[in-house]
Amino acid sequence: GVFMALIKEQDFVNSIANALQFISYYHPLDFIDAMNSAYIKEKNPAAKDAIAQILINSRMSAEGKRPLCQDTGIVTVFVKIGMQASFEGDLTVQELVDAGVRKAYLDPSNPLRASIVSDPAGSRINTKDNTPSVVHIEMVQGEYVEIMIAAKGGGSENKAKMVMLNPS
Repeated sequence: GVFMALIKEQDFVNSIANALQFISYYHPLDFIDAMNSAYIKEKNPAAKDAIAQILINSRMSAEGKRPLCQDTGIVTVFVKIGMQASFEGDLTVQELVDAGVRKAYLDPSNPLRASIVSDPAGSRINTKDNTPSVVHIEMVQGEYVEIMIAAKGGGSENKAKMVMLNPS
């Protein structure tokens, strides 16, 4: 028979939660290196001070395991699921991702700000746990599951309404 990789629900949920906590307080190394290069090259004292403050804040976030930014974002997840992979349990991928988001955002050691509202075009009630997340699923060859996560700042997801007004 064909070997089926079994994805355990708790492993999936913990992977999402751990990744969200990690990206809340660590900048990628290439960003730190680029900011450090910019700091070294910068001649303008005000700009140099601003870069220094970003680097200091980044270090404080990493050392204290506290969010880099108070806007901890709308969780956007890209999941590649191998055709031979199999999931334990009955939860959907959306439910698994949302369980991980809930766990990360309600973590007592580093609670993250919940920004998601239900009925965004209507009553706009905060869901209190930053769910639902935005999940994109792609079925691929193989027996693995790959998860890519972005916590996009709320500003990048703001909705607008366009109306045409009478020129009068």
